[in-house]
Amino acid sequence: MPMDKLTDKRCSWCQSTELYREYHDNEWGMPCYDMRSLFENLCLEGAMAGLSWITILNKRDNYRKLFANFDHLKVARFTQAKQEKLVLNAGIVRHKQKIAAFVINAQLVRDMEKNGESFAQFLWSFTNFKVVQNNFKALSDVPSKTDASEAMSKALKKRGFKFVGSTTCYAFMQASGMVNDHVTSCPSHAKVKKLAKANPVPSDWG
Repeated sequence: MPMDKLTDKRCSWCQSTELYREYHDNEWGMPCYDMRSLFENLCLEGAMAGLSWITILNKRDNYRKLFANFDHLKVARFTQAKQEKLVLNAGIVRHKQKIAAFVINAQLVRDMEKNGESFAQFLWSFTNFKVVQNNFKALSDVPSKTDASEAMSKALKKRGFKFVGSTTCYAFMQASGMVNDHVTSCPSHAKVKKLAKANPVPSDWG
């Protein structure tokens, strides 16, 4: 499809840069079952709080480099001294509490694993282990949070996770493909439907 026609049909929020368009076309909303990727998404959505996603996307490579490619076992061992050093790094959002949240959340994921819990299965349980196929025609129709994201937020907070408000959780669910929130005119809407059918949540999860 010619670029100009594809651009006309994409979700309107991704039109500002080529990086944004590539992210939209290849990642956003695509069903994700990989634990590392889910951990990264949850961390970065938390880092976005009060900011725009393009700000975080522009810094994502730096985050990956500085946070051990979001290996939660490595991040869980980050010392206070290391965190204080990261606050000085202009390659990421220099927010002390958000950086500390990455470490706290990594430790909690590690503890879940020690207790025989799957972080990925826990997250996907809030959509009953399936991709929720929405059919929004306009960006203005897309909610900023739902009952499912509220439930996820409450459950994560109860466990001690940080920067996991309901709006952040819904943005995470959108990014990770737990919900299909591409507008119906966007080519990626049909793509996500096809992917969800061809690669469903692992059968032994739910």
